Amino acid sequence: MKTVIKTIKVSTEKQLEFIDVTSKVEEALDLSGLKEGFIVVYSPHTTSSIIINQNEPMLLQDMTRILYKIVPIDERYGHDMFELTKHVKSDGRSNGHSHCKSIILGCSETIPFQKGEMALGSRQSIFFVELDGSRERDFLVQIVGE
Repeated sequence: MKTVIKTIKVSTEKQLEFIDVTSKVEEALDLSGLKEGFIVVYSPHTTSSIIINQNEPMLLQDMTRILYKIVPIDERYGHDMFELTKHVKSDGRSNGHSHCKSIILGCSETIPFQKGEMALGSRQSIFFVELDGSRERDFLVQIVGE
């Protein structure tokens, strides 16, 4: 078994944004030279997520609307009460809602691959989901196999 880890950078432009990173993960797999195994795509940020879903513009709008409905920005979040959270270093963003959205979506996905190809369904894409943009971000791709 061999393990390859690649860090991939993304620039986000919106407060909540779905960025299709499937081709970046495919490129990392191609460069690894591995043919059989699995890939873990992982976000090391508490206000972003990694998901697999369909890259269809109206669906992405629906998912955005639902996330704002489930976790509204204008709700009161204890995390945003900076004067009470002395143990937490703040960058000044009121982003309790972003942390809560991240809990719902999760921070990683695992994808098997065979014959050097990811076993994604024909309509599946891998997304980096920004929940507290705009920012410079990164995510990790760990490829394990032979």
